[in-house]
Amino acid sequence: MATEHAEITDEQAELIKTAPLFFVASADPSLEDRPNGAGPLNLSPKGGVPLHILDRTHVAYLDYEGSGDETARAASLSGPVTIMICSFGEDDAAVIRLFGKARTSSVEESPLADQLLESTANDIALPMRQIIEVEVDSTQTSCGYGVPIMEYVRERTTADRGRLFKPG
Repeated sequence: MATEHAEITDEQAELIKTAPLFFVASADPSLEDRPNGAGPLNLSPKGGVPLHILDRTHVAYLDYEGSGDETARAASLSGPVTIMICSFGEDDAAVIRLFGKARTSSVEESPLADQLLESTANDIALPMRQIIEVEVDSTQTSCGYGVPIMEYVRERTTADRGRLFKPG
C-alpha cells in the first residue's frame, strides 16, 4: 500500500540522491476535457544527470535536447508533472513519486545553474536545453515489488546510441 507525504522525507531523499535514473511524466491540462480523460501523456527517462533536491518541496534537473520538449510544454500550460524514482537494487524495494507543477528556465538565466552545472551529463553529448524545477505538492512511496532487480553498468554514450529507432 502506498504511503502519502506532504514533502520529501529523509528516506525518500536517500533514494533520490543515489538513483542513476528517474522518470518524468507530464500532461497538457486541457486533456481533462476529453472523453474518459483520455489523451497522450508524456513519459521520459532521465539518466546521466541527477535529480537535485533543493528543499523538501522543490527538486530540479538539467534538461538536455532529445526527442521532444513535452515537459516544458506542459509546464507552460500549468499541467501536472510526476517524477518517479525506483530502487533497482536487491535491498529496500521502493518506488517514490513526486507530484507537482514544473517550470522551466534557461541555463543562463537560472539562479540554480551553478549548483546544477556541478554534475552535467557529459557522456550524453547533447546540448543542454533548460533547467526544469518542480514544486512538489505531495509525495508517495510504494512497495516497488514490481520493479526488477537490475545492475547499473554505466551511462550510455553517443557510441551506444544505434540508429534503429531514430529517423533518417
